[in-house]
Amino acid sequence: MERVSFDGRSAAGQTNIPGSPSSDCEGTVDEKPSSDVAFSDTVKAVQTRLGSRASYARLEARGGFQTVITSDLASFVEEQISFYLATANAAGQPYVQHRGGPRGFLRVLDARTLAFADHRGNRQYISVGNLEENPKVHLFLMDYVHRRRVKIWGEARVVDDPALFARLVDADYDAHPERAIVVHVMAWDANCPQHIPQRFEAADVAAALTARDARIADLEAEVAELRREARERRA
Repeated sequence: MERVSFDGRSAAGQTNIPGSPSSDCEGTVDEKPSSDVAFSDTVKAVQTRLGSRASYARLEARGGFQTVITSDLASFVEEQISFYLATANAAGQPYVQHRGGPRGFLRVLDARTLAFADHRGNRQYISVGNLEENPKVHLFLMDYVHRRRVKIWGEARVVDDPALFARLVDADYDAHPERAIVVHVMAWDANCPQHIPQRFEAADVAAALTARDARIADLEAEVAELRREARERRA
């Protein structure tokens, strides 16, 4: 499989992420394109009015967004330490929740399924309650270091499966996992890096500074030795 960058650009500057509007990749064409999960008739009407409908119509002709978790997406997902989970109740009231954990806590179970151990938070249980009324979810994954983002549409459910729960829980992570949440992926899309600020994790910055300081210490020691040798030659 050809590796693609999640900023959506190839070396030639063309968008090449499967499912992005100007991708050359072929999708699986169903009766309705997978992008209809986001592009309602009203959204399409707005696209027409504002001039972007033609490009998204070409995307739809190829089947819409990507629906299978590729190896690139799997690698991206399993590097994340947090993501945003959007749910809505039966009345349509949306709610967005930040979910975090150790690297790889969001797991890829198969080509259409993600899962994670849901850790105890403020115990409002809004997301869990919403899922009982409405299984539709949206996951928003951000990589600020490389200025990449991935959007995932799906349906989620709480699963009472001790074997699965054991696979998802990281015993070394200081948290209280309460349940397993499984997400069936309906579609996903990757966006360009425009307007994404570049930010770095504190632990990564600390490691880089430690390496820098060690290198400076080595260079200072080398300089001191060279100066000592120079003094001895002059003596």
